[in-house]
Amino acid sequence: MAVKALACELPHEHRLPLSQLRFPEIRREAIRRGLVAAVGDTTIWRWLTEDAIRPWRHRSWIFPRDPQFAAKAGHVLDLFAGIWEGNP
Repeated sequence: MAVKALACELPHEHRLPLSQLRFPEIRREAIRRGLVAAVGDTTIWRWLTEDAIRPWRHRSWIFPRDPQFAAKAGHVLDLFAGIWEGNP
């Protein structure tokens, strides 16, 4: 149950920029917390997929936390639009 609770935690609480925790991150954190001595990614996958309720599969919204997000993202979005330093 503790591993399932861990899988439901928000990735930003672990300083991960992902929308969901992946099995390797869950495994490392479970071992670090002493929930298990050792466990494989496949075992964690099996534990989580056997559960009837799967809140960890819900895609959470990603909210930018960087105050300069708009400025930084603007450069990338310009590149996708084929613009560099204001020129096509």
